[in-house]
Amino acid sequence: MKTKYLTTLFVLGIFICMLDTTIMNVSLPNISEHLHVGLDELSWALNVYLILFAALTIPLTRLAEVLGSHRWFLIGVALFGTGSVISACAFGLNVLLVGRAIQSIGAALVFPLSMTLGISLVPVSRRTGMIAILGITQGISAALGPTVGGVVTQFLGWRWIFLINVPLTVIMIVLGLANLKIKNEVQHRQPLDVLGAVFSIVFLSTLSLGMMQGRVWGWYSWLTISCFAISVITFICFLVTERRSSNPMVPLELFNNRTFTIASLIIVLSNLFLAATTVILPNYFINIQGYDDLRASLLIAPISFAIFVVSPISGFARDHIRSSWLLMMGFAFMAAGFAWLAYGALAYQWSALVAGLIVGIGYGLITGPILVIAAGSFQDKLLTASQSVTGVLRQVGTMLSVAIFVTGLYVNLDVARKESADYAHQKIEKTQMPEPQKKVVIQKIDKNMNKSQFEPTNTKKLPEALANSVSDIEQHVVVGLRHGFEKLYIFSLPFILLGVVVSAFLKDKKF
Repeated sequence: MKTKYLTTLFVLGIFICMLDTTIMNVSLPNISEHLHVGLDELSWALNVYLILFAALTIPLTRLAEVLGSHRWFLIGVALFGTGSVISACAFGLNVLLVGRAIQSIGAALVFPLSMTLGISLVPVSRRTGMIAILGITQGISAALGPTVGGVVTQFLGWRWIFLINVPLTVIMIVLGLANLKIKNEVQHRQPLDVLGAVFSIVFLSTLSLGMMQGRVWGWYSWLTISCFAISVITFICFLVTERRSSNPMVPLELFNNRTFTIASLIIVLSNLFLAATTVILPNYFINIQGYDDLRASLLIAPISFAIFVVSPISGFARDHIRSSWLLMMGFAFMAAGFAWLAYGALAYQWSALVAGLIVGIGYGLITGPILVIAAGSFQDKLLTASQSVTGVLRQVGTMLSVAIFVTGLYVNLDVARKESADYAHQKIEKTQMPEPQKKVVIQKIDKNMNKSQFEPTNTKKLPEALANSVSDIEQHVVVGLRHGFEKLYIFSLPFILLGVVVSAFLKDKKF
């Protein structure tokens, strides 16, 4: 019975941490309106969570191992709950950022410890099932984030996307106090790799910051280049330190294991392409199609549903099907979904729904077995380190997705807006309107083009000829903007197929 309670505790820990990586995606316009903050500034509320989560996961896990994993797990839960309350009560950007930062520090403790403590609950012979359950929870919760965020924002308000964490953290603290070894926990006294921790934090922080802010600062700005330069230098220093350390933060021998190395690359790729749908599609539905938060979140719900159904099946199918085949099929499904999104699915709601479902099936086929594969036959320190590293790699995949796809999207949309503006000017110039009226109409069109959310013009009070011209222009604009999204998915296809190739090199000892 105690094992069941603890399993529930660790599943909840993974669920809340991963849910909050994506739960704000759909709600950003609503939060922006209420806090009177621009979307670029508000994006820091997303960035600070991802950056600190990625940077602190490994060092905080090692610190918890030394000082007591059970005790520090509960400290992490308390921090996460506190950060959630502060975020929910924010009436300005700075307070929201503080709340999200505290949340992320809590998540950096709760997430990896949920994995390692959960796996330690069962003997080695039953470890595969536990890792599958915990891994599946990761995939489902990250995919559910935008849908949950949209529904909660629509019916309860954006503050509740943080407040829903509070009862969950209270339940977790009660379960933890009742079942964890808080007082009598055996502490593993060992020297801390302080230098390795510092280098890992600086490396991941600057890498994350450069990826997340490169579009805003400019990819060739001194800030972006400095971030990447510092990340490269500290990464080299980290490798040298870890190679010489008697108790390294990340044992480099993990990467001597070919299976772990390939699995790590697959984790990054799969999360990169999942985020390309859960982050980009809500943007399209809200800003181009003009749907509200609820409708946009429901349109991407099939992705979460598919992961929920397929990932458990895939996780336990390893007993009968080669892991490499499951992963190859997963990337093939994702490629099929992306191909449909690239060639017409975005024009119709039903086809966008089905395309998302196909992407979700693909990710479910991958996320079910991948953590089991990554864990391999590792024991003790190597097992703990492998779970921390794979947790960081998930965040790296998400951050890469935001850096690549959001940057590409802004470039594509800028081009589409320019082409549409040129078309609009030509169309208006051909009308028989007086010159002053033409200038007024063109100014209105240009102003509408520069808005982040496209809003159709009310043409009821306009003369018929002008109304037809405006409607034609706006139809042209919508199609052009849609093509801006479609180009992203076209560009992605070769790289998804790279995932198929990489998966083929994975060898399953079972077979």
